Amino acid sequence: MVANAQHVRLSDFRDKVIVLDFYATWCEPCRESIPHLVDLQKRYGPKGLQIVGLNVGGPEDYEKIPSFARAFQIQYQLGIPDPEMEELYMGDNSAIPQTLVIDTNGVILRRFIGYDESVAEELEQIIQSETGKRVEP
Repeated sequence: MVANAQHVRLSDFRDKVIVLDFYATWCEPCRESIPHLVDLQKRYGPKGLQIVGLNVGGPEDYEKIPSFARAFQIQYQLGIPDPEMEELYMGDNSAIPQTLVIDTNGVILRRFIGYDESVAEELEQIIQSETGKRVEP
């Protein structure tokens, strides 16, 4: 994936619980989920959470990312997935938002498609559980 004009690999976040959020700036359910993701990063980031927002809205959407990030006060990492990454995680269903929770061993714990209050609650529970397992060095 490309983030902040740098190529980043998931292995760069090896010691973190990762939430990959596939979104587009024009996607209404995506826009509804962003404030919750911003809040989760703020609260659980110090405990080992790293949220990564990956824009799959297409080339015409990429130029909108900076103003979108400012409008939603996004402080977590944003990027664009490589085609291979997009195919790997979204090849069987292109609906967005899609949110994956990956543990510190790189295992996908849960995949959410869409966003509503039940997704928000379950996402919070998984993150709380996983970041609570983390042992500080």
